[in-house]
Amino acid sequence: MGLPEFWFIVIAVLFGGYFILEGFDFGVGMLMPFIGRGDGRVDGDTRRRVLLNTIGPVWDANEVWLLTAGGAMFAAFGGWYATMFSAFYFPLLLILVGLIVRVVAIEWRGKINDPRWRMWCDVGIGLGSWIPALLWGVAFANVVRGLPIAADHQYTGGFFNLLNPYALLGGLTTLLVFATHGAVFLSLKTAGEIRDEAAKYAVRLSVATLVVAGAFLLWTQLEYGKTWTWVPVILAALAAVGAVFATLRRAEGLAFAATTVAIAGTVVTLFGVLYPNVLPSTTDPAFNLTIGNTSSSHYTLTIMTWAAVFITPVVILYQGWSYWVFRQRISLEQIPPSVGLPSLLVGERSDGIRPGERSDGKIRQGERSDGK
Repeated sequence: MGLPEFWFIVIAVLFGGYFILEGFDFGVGMLMPFIGRGDGRVDGDTRRRVLLNTIGPVWDANEVWLLTAGGAMFAAFGGWYATMFSAFYFPLLLILVGLIVRVVAIEWRGKINDPRWRMWCDVGIGLGSWIPALLWGVAFANVVRGLPIAADHQYTGGFFNLLNPYALLGGLTTLLVFATHGAVFLSLKTAGEIRDEAAKYAVRLSVATLVVAGAFLLWTQLEYGKTWTWVPVILAALAAVGAVFATLRRAEGLAFAATTVAIAGTVVTLFGVLYPNVLPSTTDPAFNLTIGNTSSSHYTLTIMTWAAVFITPVVILYQGWSYWVFRQRISLEQIPPSVGLPSLLVGERSDGIRPGERSDGKIRQGERSDGK
C-alpha cells in the first residue's frame, strides 16, 4: 500500500469519526423540538437545557473531525477537493451556513435571559442540525454515483443533477441514522423522564432507520459494490437490527455501540465501492478522478504522514479523556433556573442596579438620587 492509498483510508476514517461523533450532536439538535417540549410540570426551556448539556462539553471538538478531513483532502488529493467542492458548491454552502448558525445559537443561547431570544436560538440549533444531516447523505451518495465531469475534471452539471432518487435516499438515510444515534445518545446520557422519552424515540427511529438505511445500502451494493464490500454492508445491517433490539430492551450502551458500528459500516461501504476512484465521471469513465491522478507529490504525503503519526494519538487521547470526564448522566433536577443577561434599561447595569445605587437600594453618601 502506497501513501495515496494510505491517505484515502485516513480520509475515510476522519469522515467516519465525524459522522459517528457529530452524528449524535445533529440528532440531539433534531430532537429538541420533540423531547424538549414542556409537559405542564417542567417547562420546555429546562428540558431543552438538559438536552444541550449532554453535548455541551464535546460538540465543538466533534466538529474538528470535519475540519481535519477537509484539510487532509485538500493537502493529499487537491484535484478531488477542487472538483468536488466546485460541484457541491451550493449544498456545501448550505451545510456551512447551517453549522455557523448552529454554533452561534448554542454559544449565545444563554447570554440573554429572554424567552423569545432562546426560542430563535432553538430554531437555529434545529436548522443547523437538520440541514447538514440531510445534505451530507445527498453529497456522499452523489460521490458514489458519479457526476458529469469533463476531461479537464470540471463539473458540467447543475444543481438539479444532485437531486436524483439515489442521492435523496442517501440524504434520508443520514437524516434517520443521525436522529436515531442522537436519541440513543440521549437515553444513554440522561436520567429520569428525559431518558424515558428519548428511549421511546430511539425505538421508533431505529425501526425506520433499519428499513431506509437497509434499502440504501442494498441499492449501493447491487449497483456499485464489489464482492468484498458485502462484508461491511452485512455488518452495518446486523448492527442496525441489533440497535432495534437493544433499544427495545433499554440497553443504551449496547444500542449506542450498535448505531456506531452501523455508521462505521456504512462509511466503509461508501469508500469501499468508490476505490480506486475518488469521484467517478458519468460522462466517460476515462474522465474519472482517481487516487492516482489527483494525489499530491510523494514528498507532501510523506510530511503529512509524519505529522499525523505524532499529532493524531494526542488528539484522540485528549478527546477520549474529555468524554470520560463528562460521562455522568444529566437530569432535570441538576439544571438551575434560567440565567443570562437580562434586557437592560438605559442607565442600568447588567445586575439591575442603577448607577450610584448600592445593592441594598440606598444611595451612596455624597451622591444624588439620579446617580450623578
